[in-house]
Formats: sequence, C-alpha cells, structure tokens
Amino acid sequence: MNRKVLIIGGSSDIGVELAKLFLKKNYNLDLHYSSKLSSIKNLKFKNINFIKADFSKMNYKNILKKFSNNYDVIINLTGFIDNKNFEKFKLKDLQKSIKINSIIPLMIIRLSIKNMIKKKWGRIINSSSIGVKYGGGLNTFTYSISKHINEFIPAYIKKLASKNVFYNVIRIGLTDTKIHKKIKNRNLSSRINLVPVKKMAKPIDIAQYIYFISSENNNFISSEIVTIAGGE
Repeated sequence: MNRKVLIIGGSSDIGVELAKLFLKKNYNLDLHYSSKLSSIKNLKFKNINFIKADFSKMNYKNILKKFSNNYDVIINLTGFIDNKNFEKFKLKDLQKSIKINSIIPLMIIRLSIKNMIKKKWGRIINSSSIGVKYGGGLNTFTYSISKHINEFIPAYIKKLASKNVFYNVIRIGLTDTKIHKKIKNRNLSSRINLVPVKKMAKPIDIAQYIYFISSENNNFISSEIVTIAGGE
C-alpha cells in the first residue's frame, strides 16, 4: 500500500492501536507526538516515521517545516486537557486548548487537500467527544469547546466528496485511556453507569472504526459525525 498516513496525537492509546492497524497493512505512516515517545517506541516498523511537535508553541512556519503536504490520510486524535472549568478558565486557557486540539490540526489538514484532489483520493478524520452532546464535563470546559469546534464541517470540505476526498468526524465515547486519569474529581463507576452498554470501550474498539472510515474500505461515508459511544 503506497498511501501515506498522518496520525496527529498518535501517542494516545487509540492512536497506538490505530497505528498498528495501518502498519499491518503496509501503509506508510507518520506518527505525531508532543512530548514523550514511551507509548509508541515499541512500534518498530520500517514504514513509520515519528514527528515530535508541541502544538502550543507552533506557528505556520513550524507547521510547513514539520508536516508534508502529500498525505493521503490524516487523522486528528489530539486530546489536550487542562482541567479548567467554566468558572475558572481564563482567555489564555481557552486559546491554548483550541489551538492544540483544533486550529493546528486543521491547518495541517489543509496542506494536503490539493494533493488529495490531484490524486482523486483522500480520507480525513477529525475527533470529537461524546461530552459535546451533554455540554462537556464539569472540569473539561476548554477541552469540550475545542472538540465542539472539531464537529464543524466546512462547506468547502463537504464538496470534496465528489472528488473522492472524504472528511468525517468521530465522536468518541467513554474509552479506557490514559486521558481519563487526567480529569480531576471523576467517578468512573458512576460515569460507566450512564453508558447503555454498561462498560467503557477499549482503544482498539475505537481504532477499528476509525481505520475502516479512513481506509480503502470506505467508499461512501463522508461529511458525517459518527458516534461510537456504546449507545449514549
């Protein structure tokens, strides 16, 4: 497979499982991480390239330097959480969350649009959270706002479906990942009770659906917000 894939936020639990799926099918993969390589250092495949980039410190020149403009598949899995609630957040907190989770990934995506149109094939996935449906958690206000932004699908991108460039959003439900351990004052047992299937998803559960929608298997799904949340 000659397709070139970029996973933004690839060191997340879901990102690691998704990377394994692409690598097993011999896609060429660029895996972005922000600080620690520990969770992805065991992905020893010849067709993988690691890109370190702290989005909170990036500008447009940095983006051009770090990320190519010839990706066939781009998946945004960034998940920066600062535990800021509505009463205590400051302007800089909101700006930081939106920049990391939404703006920088969108600018990276834009770089490869022309390449996808030229090839008449492209798959783009943005990520949201089930919390958007309920107004977010008590301590995840800025995070939830950024994920709500990710559900906006521009009219320009919708039109690209006619050129076989598909853009979709995955609204991710409660999943057994490290990110939940970063949220303060969270009672996971009570939270799981709210999920109709009465359990958390495993990272591989989410990764499999993302892989399907962003791979050669998807020939008809575009401009959709696909919820994977155990019935919520």
